[in-house]
Amino acid sequence: MPSAKVLKSAQYIELGSYQYWPVLVPRGIRLYTYEQVPGFLRENPYITDGYRAYLTSRLCIKSLFILSNETVNIWSHLLGFFLFFTLGVYDLLAVLPMLDASREDYVIYSIGLFCFQVCMLCSVGYHLFCCHRSEKTSRRWMALDYAGISIGIICCYVPGVFYAFYCNNYWRQVYLVTVLAMMLAVFFAQIHPHYLTKKWQKLRSLIFCAVAGYGLIPTFHWIWLSGGFSSDIVQVS
Repeated sequence: MPSAKVLKSAQYIELGSYQYWPVLVPRGIRLYTYEQVPGFLRENPYITDGYRAYLTSRLCIKSLFILSNETVNIWSHLLGFFLFFTLGVYDLLAVLPMLDASREDYVIYSIGLFCFQVCMLCSVGYHLFCCHRSEKTSRRWMALDYAGISIGIICCYVPGVFYAFYCNNYWRQVYLVTVLAMMLAVFFAQIHPHYLTKKWQKLRSLIFCAVAGYGLIPTFHWIWLSGGFSSDIVQVS
């Protein structure tokens, strides 16, 4: 028969009050309700339990192996990182050589893979360290997560631009340089300490609109260079 301590824990879990969870939570870590966590962690009132909070960096890393309301976020990105890293290495070592890929193909593929991996790791870092006892540290990881997402979006343009303008080297170079410059600018802007402040609210909106909307420029330019929407290559694409 389960002990009184286990029954008490089971009751807390069933009721949704995560004050004690001795089986799954290591020493030094406890889970909190929405009302118990600091204000910067209260982003979604519909997530009522399972919050990690007030942790040092070491305990944040240790919390990787406990069940909390960030477990799925952390492990889905972490396992995704290892999955796509493995597939990427396989493509680089087996698929691309079999297709007799050029050096440029390797570079473009590696850039795309690297950016997606950065996106995954930034998300892992944020969801793991968002519970840090320092709000400043938590906010910096959030900004880094935003930066990773933007880099992941921008890197989608790299292979598209490279192969769409494959026969037009001038415009291919122009757009690739523009994309890489935008990637660096967005990254450094989003890790700036003031990025998440109200003062930069309009700038944040402008950055995301620019990141999402930039792809229309090379797309319509390519359509125009290819002879318009009525051309065969555009219709096939």
